[in-house]
Amino acid sequence: MKTDVLDVKFDGLTMQQALDRAEVLMDRSSRPEGAPVPYVVTPNPEIVWLCRKNRDLARAVAGAAMTLPDGIGVVYGAKILGTPLPERVAGFDFAMGLMARLGQRGGSVFLLGARPGVAEKAAEELGRLYPGLVVCGTQDGYFQDEAPVVEKINGASPDLLLVCLGAPKQELFMERNAARLDAGLMVGLGGSLDVLAGQVRRAPEGWRRLNLEWLYRLIKQPSRIGRMMRLPLFLLAVVRRRVLKK
Repeated sequence: MKTDVLDVKFDGLTMQQALDRAEVLMDRSSRPEGAPVPYVVTPNPEIVWLCRKNRDLARAVAGAAMTLPDGIGVVYGAKILGTPLPERVAGFDFAMGLMARLGQRGGSVFLLGARPGVAEKAAEELGRLYPGLVVCGTQDGYFQDEAPVVEKINGASPDLLLVCLGAPKQELFMERNAARLDAGLMVGLGGSLDVLAGQVRRAPEGWRRLNLEWLYRLIKQPSRIGRMMRLPLFLLAVVRRRVLKK
């Protein structure tokens, strides 16, 4: 079942349901030959707002096999609109859960994104966290020509491809290359490699439990204030749509 939040259709799934569905999507044996690689997007309010301004991004998000509410603002927005979502499904936690499952069966992941050297550090941390997981390749996000990157990924043929290029670049990359890539599943995850590599600290559990991860990140990175200003615009647009629906 899809939940519409400002024209972005979210899947109404719990974390466990999302992980179960991702494993089904990842199964290449059930996919018709030549079918594009399915991909998962994890929009927060900022990305939802960008979709209203960027038609290419909106199209790429709409083409995802699964759309998960990464930001608590999206969950609040859905509730205001009278179509509540089961819970927030944080993209980072979703990816960690998926890699834990892959590690149990010796599955593979390819890490794409971040500055040179960051993906390699993230790979080391993943190896420590999930000994059975195979990191079959890494590639930084500083490239101009996509063809060699696609070739490198196809040579590794991962079960899971983490695309951490930031929005809208990662969503457009996944949409554009879905038919050219050899992978089980792609997931767009923003700055997750920086967190895994220890370059950026994630909010402590207490902050996350209170749904204040966004505030923690703003305190640590005041330069994000411009981006954060999209949040009140998002909420105002949600309230306006609710009023118009009445």
